[in-house]
Amino acid sequence: MIDFYYSPTPNGWKVAIMLAETGLEHRTVLMNLRAGDQLTPAFRAISPNAKMPAIVDHDTPDGPQTVFESGAILLYLAERTGQFGPQTPTERIAFNEWLFWQAANQGPMGGQLSHFVNYSPKGETYSHNRYKGEFERALAVMETWLDGQDYMLGRYSIVDMMCFPWAFIAKPLGVSLDNFPNVAAWRQRIKTRPAVIDAINLHKDAQFSGKATAEQNATLFNQSAAHLMQGQEKTN
Repeated sequence: MIDFYYSPTPNGWKVAIMLAETGLEHRTVLMNLRAGDQLTPAFRAISPNAKMPAIVDHDTPDGPQTVFESGAILLYLAERTGQFGPQTPTERIAFNEWLFWQAANQGPMGGQLSHFVNYSPKGETYSHNRYKGEFERALAVMETWLDGQDYMLGRYSIVDMMCFPWAFIAKPLGVSLDNFPNVAAWRQRIKTRPAVIDAINLHKDAQFSGKATAEQNATLFNQSAAHLMQGQEKTN
């Protein structure tokens, strides 16, 4: 069983898509980021950066295995299942290049743009314009790369799962894909996959006002932390 710590955001969707595509048995731990679920000591034992997504894989020979950071999780799950990952050493180079590219370029620029679109004071335009330009520059990189191929590496893979969610929300970020027809076609190709639809809709309308949700999350956090400690004791 895999515990999947999740909130319905672009970064959470990356792993939700992979889990839906592979059909791996898992339970989703819905996180209330506004309430600070990610800041608890139990969750920090899973994700030291105090950010989701993160997973705990309880089905390993050496005890529970934690993985944080979306790219690392996707690679881990690809290796665990033998699906959607690199198949040769040479191909692994390309996978790593684009996974690192997304984590260092498209994702952060999209995240910063989202912040200034949704939270910046009125009249503050410099930062918004800067990150909009950087996000569009990332789309331009993808546009050139996707010329003549349906997916980022020719076949559907974790690289597409990594890059798709931020392109998926381009319009709400105020960015048109009219100038990026290859990206638009790639986005449409992916968004119609049944597993992607299921992942995007996962807890889409999540409400965090109920006491039961907080209690359930606290219980799962504590269970995971306890399992981690037991695993460490076995290996020491």
